[in-house]
Amino acid sequence: MNCPPVSDTILPRTLPIHADGMRIGLLGGSFNPPHEAHRAISLFALKRLKLDRIWWLVSPGNPLKDNGSLHALRERVIAAETIAHDPRIDVSCLETVIGTRYTADTISYLRRRCSGVRFVWIMGADNLAQFNRWERWQNIASMVPVAVVDRPPDSFRALSSIAAQTLMPYRIDERKAGTLASRRAPAWTFLTGLKSSLSSTRLRNPDGSWKGGNPQ
Repeated sequence: MNCPPVSDTILPRTLPIHADGMRIGLLGGSFNPPHEAHRAISLFALKRLKLDRIWWLVSPGNPLKDNGSLHALRERVIAAETIAHDPRIDVSCLETVIGTRYTADTISYLRRRCSGVRFVWIMGADNLAQFNRWERWQNIASMVPVAVVDRPPDSFRALSSIAAQTLMPYRIDERKAGTLASRRAPAWTFLTGLKSSLSSTRLRNPDGSWKGGNPQ
């Protein structure tokens, strides 16, 4: 688990294993709870984007959501590691350790600390649909290439969104997705072929508890 106590900011324990030249996908979120779609998206991205690893960045909380039903960070991280179950997927609570709240700040930190790594930000189509609401979203797009994974029924809403239309000049054909990590931002692609409507919201009870207990 790449989650030292908040007071412990020793870099090697904060960041998963990495090296210059590696192609690493970043999948951020509350993971409340983590589920098989997170894993499916990650394995899909590893193959289509020709990545070396995926980092799951388990956030302390989503600024755009009500975090009243948010489970403890350690609980979410342990559950995420159980679901990930792949040596190429690393689970980290980096944002808690370095004290960032917004994705733009997290990516800025990673670019400074891991300047030789080729990062790609990965999101579902549902997030692209509201990407323009993210803090400094255009800065995010200018710092790292972005891969959007189609998640029906959000396809049309995502591709007609403010962010998608603004970034349309920088979209690359998904047949060239394997080159995305090597491209200079802004650059993004929309990946189709993964069909999963599973979401963390659907896996929570009205009281915020996880259906069926912790994911296994």
